[in-house]
Amino acid sequence: MSEVKNPPPPGESGRWTRFVTARPRLSLLLALVVTALAVFAGGGVADRMGSGGWEDPGARSTYATKALEREFPASQPNLLLLVDAGPRSGAGSGAGSGAGVDDPAVAAEAERLTGLLAAEPGVTGVGSYWRTPMPALRSEDGRQALIAARVLGDEKTTTRVLERIAPRYQGEHGPLRVSLGGPVAVQREVTTTIQEDLLRAELIALPVTLVLLILVFGSAVAAMLPLGVGIVAILGTNAVLRGLTEFTEVSVFAQNLTTALGLGLAIDYALFIVRRFREELAAGRDPVAAVGATLRTAGRTVLFSAMTVAVALSAMLFFPMYFLRSFAYAGVAVVLLAAAAALILLPAALVLLGERVNSLDLRRLWRRRRGAAAAGTGAAGGEGRGWARTTALVMRRAPVFALVSTAGLLLLGVPFLGIKFGTVDDRQLPTTAASHVVQQQIRDGFPGSPGGGLIVLTEGAAGAGDLDAYRERVAGLEGVARVDGPVSSGPGARYAYFSVVTEGEAVGQRAQELVGEVREVQAPFETSVAGQAAVLVDAQKAIAGKLPAALALVVLATLLLVFLLTGSVLIPLQAVLLNALSLTAMFGAVVWVFQEGHLSGFLAFTSTGDIETTLPVLMFCIAFGLSMDYGVFLISRIKEEYDRTGDHEGAVRTGLARTGGLITAAAVILAVVMVAIGTSRVTNTKMLGLGIALAVLMDAMVVRSLLVPAVMKLTGKATWWAPGPLRRLHARFGLSEGESAPAAVPAVPHPEAGTREKIPAARS
Repeated sequence: MSEVKNPPPPGESGRWTRFVTARPRLSLLLALVVTALAVFAGGGVADRMGSGGWEDPGARSTYATKALEREFPASQPNLLLLVDAGPRSGAGSGAGSGAGVDDPAVAAEAERLTGLLAAEPGVTGVGSYWRTPMPALRSEDGRQALIAARVLGDEKTTTRVLERIAPRYQGEHGPLRVSLGGPVAVQREVTTTIQEDLLRAELIALPVTLVLLILVFGSAVAAMLPLGVGIVAILGTNAVLRGLTEFTEVSVFAQNLTTALGLGLAIDYALFIVRRFREELAAGRDPVAAVGATLRTAGRTVLFSAMTVAVALSAMLFFPMYFLRSFAYAGVAVVLLAAAAALILLPAALVLLGERVNSLDLRRLWRRRRGAAAAGTGAAGGEGRGWARTTALVMRRAPVFALVSTAGLLLLGVPFLGIKFGTVDDRQLPTTAASHVVQQQIRDGFPGSPGGGLIVLTEGAAGAGDLDAYRERVAGLEGVARVDGPVSSGPGARYAYFSVVTEGEAVGQRAQELVGEVREVQAPFETSVAGQAAVLVDAQKAIAGKLPAALALVVLATLLLVFLLTGSVLIPLQAVLLNALSLTAMFGAVVWVFQEGHLSGFLAFTSTGDIETTLPVLMFCIAFGLSMDYGVFLISRIKEEYDRTGDHEGAVRTGLARTGGLITAAAVILAVVMVAIGTSRVTNTKMLGLGIALAVLMDAMVVRSLLVPAVMKLTGKATWWAPGPLRRLHARFGLSEGESAPAAVPAVPHPEAGTREKIPAARS
């Protein structure tokens, strides 16, 4: 038996709308079961994720790195034991009081630890200052020295090995103290820190978001609905990511995007659907008819919005780095799940709630409760009048607002012209993190750069003479401090390698230039260059090679989708250009703050003087997608009003009056979520969260509020022009929010009138 007595007639609603409105309890029950399965399937997903993925797997540097790991494990140690024989709090007399690493007692204990480490399963290539007394392995003050080893396996395997052996080595050992460093230790601490920070971000974002939603809706019942949609999207995406870890590498950083977009987009979509539903109720429809009208209007806009955001995020699949691809996996999944929950679960809940969606109006505790018809609509109240007045002012002074807004955004983006690219290292972690402390002590106290520089792998050298001649040519390059080697596995061995110690920073500009110069050195055998600088150079090349295709996908898909939504040629072009302009402040701030180090003390991060290569691509895809999200909501409402009235300026004014406050509220809520993510102690996550928050706010408060109405005033009715063939194409395939108007749309006040004007009826 049907649960709803008056389902909408077949001609008024689509097949899916009829199913949801006719069987809301069944829809919610199925969703509850699927969500419960997602909780089970997504359990422990973080433990299966990696913390790397910045290198191009097909690059020559990656090939060299893997060959060196296979043939010469000791050439690239990823685990460092920092042995400290200096004075310690409470230490008595003797070796432990500061006799140095050459003291017999210290040497004996260090040699014992070296032997134990060499016997550990999964550990190879163990060496130490006491076995190979190289100056680079001993600090300049003689109080510290290194034990180096290679932990074999992928990121998950190396992390498990480290967790197993770490308790046996770190801490006090007789006359010395041992601390763990190296890429494996940094990787483990980054993963742990991100998991802790993500939990804290959720604990911050959820209650603050709930309070903001209550302020927006007034009703506590209505405020809970977007949170429910967001939680379903997050849990579902975790299950998707858990499944993907069975087939491919997934970055642990992607979980931050899952939380941010899961809450942010779910709230955006739910805000617009619940708002439209309440507007339809206020116009006199019963709950079932109101849901049907909502899905035909705001529901279609949500679908278009989800498609545009998903396309922007899917562009990261073009790039070979699994760090970027992971964000595409998480982003596309969470966008589609948030849209699905908003279009399936939310309508079912609204049918069951009906007028009770306005229950528990908590705003009455501090201000007089609004009338039922005005509650939540933002159209007939003071908020709508305020937006109408602001839009009218902007359109009267359109050239001024367009010029000043554009110039201001471009000026904020100027610092981005000085961007420098780098790689991720331990300085992503806070200064108090154990592995960061170890690496900083190595940077400050040891000669050269242990683990830095370039490594040249050779294959098929005929003899020692060829290798020596090659070494001399490399050593003669400007910026090379010295060349150590060759090291081979024995006479007649196929492989050998050189260590090239560079002057200056291991990944500085000169080191990057040396990568190309070393690769051009002629040799009668095959050569490959590895090392951090080589990985960075290859990553930049991979991004530059794939960037045109990724941008083409985003731009062309955006143009197509916005055209299908509006039927206009000019509006899609405006959308792309204005969205790109909204990102300038974000990119400028990223360089000014995180590269140049301004506010580093206040924000508690260590500036490395560069930006990780993949971050601008990631931030562009996310921020562009979110800008399109708000753009679609605004444009669709303006289009609806224009189709209904034929008044271009009135449609712009009414569209902003009906959506301006809601878009701003959605942007503020999403910014709160991103700022919560930005409280992370990992610099890249902090940069991502705070940068996206700034981009979202600039888009909502400058681009949507000022630039869009100014530009649409300047273009006039030409805004809606399209040639005949494209008009016919849109008539056949296009969709918009205005397919059917609500029963009686509340009036929007004219900005210069003291009383409300009735909106003209739709033209025949």
